[in-house]
Amino acid sequence: MSVYFVYILETVASNGRKSYYTGYTNNLLRRLTEHRHGRGARYTRGKQKIELKYFESYTDRKAAMRRELEIKSFSKQKKLELIKNLNNS
Repeated sequence: MSVYFVYILETVASNGRKSYYTGYTNNLLRRLTEHRHGRGARYTRGKQKIELKYFESYTDRKAAMRRELEIKSFSKQKKLELIKNLNNS
């Protein structure tokens, strides 16, 4: 059975500005390593710091893709609330 992950990364640019990147993958550790070594999404390349802040797992790829799109539509504040709720669980 395959497992798919939807994740949020906190990135820090050279000017210190934090932003959040949302993606999905079937191998979270590999994908995080790719992002950190400049082989991930164009958005994360060149960032000073990349940290995994949140993830969810799914057994259905289409469900993971739908959730990724949903989270990508969230405001920065709503993404921060997701992260906070996970960390307060």
